[in-house]
Amino acid sequence: MANDATAASLGKAAPSHERKRKFKKSLKQYPMLYIGGSIVLIVALSAILAPWISPHDPTEIFYGALNNQGVPAGPSAKFPLGADSIGRDVLSRVLWGGRISLLIGLVAMIINMVVGVVLGLIAGAFGGWIDALVMRITDMVLAFPFLLFALALVAILGASLWNILFAIGVLGWGVMARVVRGQVLQVRELEYVHAARALGASEWRIMFRIILPNVFGPVIVLSTLNVGSNILTAAGLSFLGLGIKPPTPDWGGMIQEGLTTYAYAPYEMYSAGIALVITVVGFNLLGDGLRDILDPHSATR
Repeated sequence: MANDATAASLGKAAPSHERKRKFKKSLKQYPMLYIGGSIVLIVALSAILAPWISPHDPTEIFYGALNNQGVPAGPSAKFPLGADSIGRDVLSRVLWGGRISLLIGLVAMIINMVVGVVLGLIAGAFGGWIDALVMRITDMVLAFPFLLFALALVAILGASLWNILFAIGVLGWGVMARVVRGQVLQVRELEYVHAARALGASEWRIMFRIILPNVFGPVIVLSTLNVGSNILTAAGLSFLGLGIKPPTPDWGGMIQEGLTTYAYAPYEMYSAGIALVITVVGFNLLGDGLRDILDPHSATR
């Protein structure tokens, strides 16, 4: 009976021990994936839970947070990261600003991905004059500095959330289209694609049912990296005065506002800047980790 109990105990403990061993091995093999994923998870949870965890309303003005000279309060129990130039809680604005930044980054990434994948698939699968036309349009989009082009488009359309999403989304698909086209040119020459064509499958079916699933690895990696670059671009537009309109909190706008009090109260600028850097680095590390897993030729394997 004692032996049976011991065996049963070992049988229960073994799977747990094996899972821990595999996790440690995976952590050593793909450290960027876990570090980046942890950062992105923390930032996402902070943004989602902002209505519940932020100390104050991000637009509420506390006149008592400014002294007689108009200097905002420093970090305290009431204002953990200090107050801004007009008496609003910096921590609350950083948390709520994360919601705007992640929304812009993710929605713009989806637009980038859809446009880039569709055009890249069409160019790579059909070739000929279609490929030449799509690639020349792509060259035109990539020829302009991205931030400058987005700045001009938002200036024409007007500064608003939807115009920012539109500008970043429709201008950021060029690299995605090129990457997908290159992958399609390789995959379409493989034997199973020729076999599907010989069996009578249409080109559209081959594109979306056979080729697309086999080129989706680089798409996932590039899309993850695009989220960080989109957030940085949106912050740049806000910093230049063409982003989210006040008093809605936005990291780029907070950095710009913080310049006015930088000399004696740098809390707002530093807080928003650090949040922006951590978020972008998190998405970049996550993209690097996904590349290590999805790329069979990665050096970390």
